[in-house]
Amino acid sequence: MDSFLREWNVGIKDQRELFLTISNVLTENKSSAKDSFKFLTKYLATFSGEDAHTMGEAKEEAVRTIIEFVKAPDMFQCDLLDMPAVAQLEKDAKYALVYQLLKIFLTQRLDAYLDFQAANSTLLKSYGLVHEDCIAKMRLMSLVDLGSDESGQIPYALIKDTLRINDDEVESWVVKAIAAKLIDCKIDQMNQVVIVSHCVERVFGLHQWQTLRTKLATWRANISNVISTIQANKVTEDGTGPMQGLSIR
Repeated sequence: MDSFLREWNVGIKDQRELFLTISNVLTENKSSAKDSFKFLTKYLATFSGEDAHTMGEAKEEAVRTIIEFVKAPDMFQCDLLDMPAVAQLEKDAKYALVYQLLKIFLTQRLDAYLDFQAANSTLLKSYGLVHEDCIAKMRLMSLVDLGSDESGQIPYALIKDTLRINDDEVESWVVKAIAAKLIDCKIDQMNQVVIVSHCVERVFGLHQWQTLRTKLATWRANISNVISTIQANKVTEDGTGPMQGLSIR
């Protein structure tokens, strides 16, 4: 569709109408929530660099997109916080709490959600959000947040306290996170820790790009050191010159 829009030179306003119409049709026909969400985010992405009046047209759909994300039991990542159409809600008198809810789901843990729910239970119900479902999703989100810690190890006790669960539930929640492809890890029952090798990022902004750049730079340096060592050993062993063709680019 994106290539067609470029080929046909469709204007921004027509693109907005198209994306929103597709999203509405998908919702009415009870299609995948992910598909509807995809076109809603495409719609919101067209509101970049617009004046306040034009941006205001997107407020209700921005709220709808946030609620769809929070409701979806199988969506754990999004870039909504970086979208101007969504960011405008942060200081909006009517929708600021909805923005705060999104921020909790993408950057905080279960305790923050529980505090929010205690103060805004009526608001959540008005948007059709089920408290128990939100707790389940936030437990997985919180586990991902624990997994992002650089130590790579999560004690059972920390999982229990963060997710507010019983001792015998720790491993089942870890398995749920693995099944949802949120973390790759090993469960060390003997030492009562979860050893995380990889976890998804709930958001991928400037900080995540900087972290990735640092990791790639470290990887590049390590490979260069390995090549230098191989070349030095080759010279020592047979007296030949440095190995030809090995380089890191």
